Amino acid sequence: MTYPLYIVDVFAERPYTGNQLAVVVGDDNLSAETMQQVAAEMNFSETTFVSPVLAEDGGYPVRIFTPARELAFAGHPILGTAWVLRQCVGQHVAGPWLLNLGVGQVNVAFESSAELGEVAWFRAPPAALGRVCPREPMAAALGLAPADIADSSPIQQISAGISAMIVPLRDLDALQRCRLDLAAYAPLAAQGFPPLVYLYCHQTHQQDNDLSARFFFEAHGVREDPATGNGASFLGAYLLAHDVFGGSHLSLRIEQGHEVYRPSLVLVRARGEGDALDVSVGGRVIPVLRGELL
Repeated sequence: MTYPLYIVDVFAERPYTGNQLAVVVGDDNLSAETMQQVAAEMNFSETTFVSPVLAEDGGYPVRIFTPARELAFAGHPILGTAWVLRQCVGQHVAGPWLLNLGVGQVNVAFESSAELGEVAWFRAPPAALGRVCPREPMAAALGLAPADIADSSPIQQISAGISAMIVPLRDLDALQRCRLDLAAYAPLAAQGFPPLVYLYCHQTHQQDNDLSARFFFEAHGVREDPATGNGASFLGAYLLAHDVFGGSHLSLRIEQGHEVYRPSLVLVRARGEGDALDVSVGGRVIPVLRGELL
């Protein structure tokens, strides 16, 4: 049996930028073991498997795999998978498209932007702000000096199906120099801090953007994401919780991927009312390849 296979660039402003995603469309005949093997074969940061048949709750079942493990939630796979579904199921439907993930059901809609063209948006699941981490051991794990980490807001763990560390840096120079050393990170991992690190600073490559970011994660060694939707959703909640920009509403352009030669643009909308945080993440999806998984 063959399955339709798409490769798309997510959070891309032009082809061959953004974050690559492989999407396999089919029923549930593939085992989890086979899905994991396919994801390792693709060797992108994530590969998704989506059924084009609606579940009873009105959502499309989706499973997300890195080359090493299955994930309950990840940002660019949500947007890329929804784009592929539109091609296979209903090209003229703007949404909402409901995707059933391990973390629950996620809503995706498509909007027209005069500047960017069509933009896909997902509403992020609620994020829980967790423990704060000291600067010194995190700096050592990133190959930085403690002074490279900004002290205006904390290093903090945030979770929504998956957990990551948010690390604020002082400038673009520190962002470009940082590297995740798993051996140096081991003492933090022993304390329960996940080896998924989202770093950001206020200095940018492009004048129109608001923040620069990088994201390191462990998958058969350290890898770097060209664009990270779940990290951006965590950042939106973090920025509101710590009043980094002031006010209860955010609309941000986050650049990422310059260090791995795949420049990306991630859009974030965030709103806070009391303890409730509402975060949405958006970006363009550009198709690159269509074929069959044999």
